[in-house]
Amino acid sequence: MTQDLKKAYRTIMDDHFPDRMEIAFVSGEQRTTLVYEKVAWVIDDVRKGLRYGENPGQEAALYKLINGNLTLGQVKTIAPGRYLVSDAELLQFGKHPGKTNLTDADNALNILRYLTERPTVAIMKHNNPSGVAVSDSLLDAYLKADLADHVAAFGGCIALNRPMDADTAKAISERYAEVVVAPEFEEGAVGILAARKNLRIMRIDNIKRLSEFATERFVDFKSLIDGSIIAQTSFMLEARAKADLKLAETTHKSVTYKINREPTDKEYEDMLFGWKVEAGVTSNSVIYVQDLVTVGIGTGEQDRVGVAEIARDKAYRKLCDRLAFERHGVNFADLKDPTQRKEIEAEVAQKRGGLPGSAMISDAFFPFRDGVDVGLREGVTAVVQPGGSLNDHDVIQACNESGATMVFTGQRSFKH
Repeated sequence: MTQDLKKAYRTIMDDHFPDRMEIAFVSGEQRTTLVYEKVAWVIDDVRKGLRYGENPGQEAALYKLINGNLTLGQVKTIAPGRYLVSDAELLQFGKHPGKTNLTDADNALNILRYLTERPTVAIMKHNNPSGVAVSDSLLDAYLKADLADHVAAFGGCIALNRPMDADTAKAISERYAEVVVAPEFEEGAVGILAARKNLRIMRIDNIKRLSEFATERFVDFKSLIDGSIIAQTSFMLEARAKADLKLAETTHKSVTYKINREPTDKEYEDMLFGWKVEAGVTSNSVIYVQDLVTVGIGTGEQDRVGVAEIARDKAYRKLCDRLAFERHGVNFADLKDPTQRKEIEAEVAQKRGGLPGSAMISDAFFPFRDGVDVGLREGVTAVVQPGGSLNDHDVIQACNESGATMVFTGQRSFKH
């Protein structure tokens, strides 16, 4: 059985999806048809689209829009020819990509489209970021993103918003990854990465125009169990600059509650960074960031207190892993020396998982103060959230009691 499963993962499926797909929107006499064309790549003389879907045994196809443009009210969707993932050029002669490879790359670009001003790296695992970092150099951004969650980054999809240089390629080649995505590869970079036989190396030229995709929408389709389809316009982040954030304030029973302290420049920077990363995190989610690096990411939970605690606990565990790797070359779970383990655990406890001074980001409002209290107890000094809860006054008071600041975005950022 195990052998058969291993064989299934190596298999390239022949999909039976047609070469073209059309979706028509009809209103009275007006008809708008979106025309799509199936995407394929040639690797080792084999022309094939997706290797398989989410799992072996699931046929899948990738289509790109080649004709038609939909206008819904004041929203005009992205026009044909504006391609990103669907126009990826495969530079590595390895495996054809599977659905999850492309969805990881796509969600990485979903995050990076809001972070274009400085070198940024997003490492994705199962369509969520394991680590995201901004820095003055691409190499430093990669190293920080990798060490943000050194365990989960193994076998991930690494997306960069700058051309890949040889130094960054060398650092990436020392770890196992499934996919590397960049707008361009400088001389020698592909050769270094190609030493990893099965690594998919994707060049997506339009990454250099990512900022244009931050202000445009597409039609987002979701199929239900009975074959029904939900169509919606895609999410677009509205709070992308300091001026878009509002100091937390609310009125409750005729009493006005305000946050006491305005954020520092560093806090604004971290909150905006975290809010942009949040756009690519599966809801219900809470994340913590420090110095433009993710510290703890909690995803897909049912309650906001629980996800705040999970993100907190991950911050502690990931710092253990980072210190163990930096000092002893292994992850914390593989560290055998009890003295070394105790030293790291004590340091992580003293540093409280790297959370003091960090920013806490929530994709929806806190219905009660118990969620934000999780972060405040760890030394969080800045909170960003949509606002709008009936208990915003309690959350504001919780922050004021801890000397923390808080801003509202006025927009929820759910992703399901």
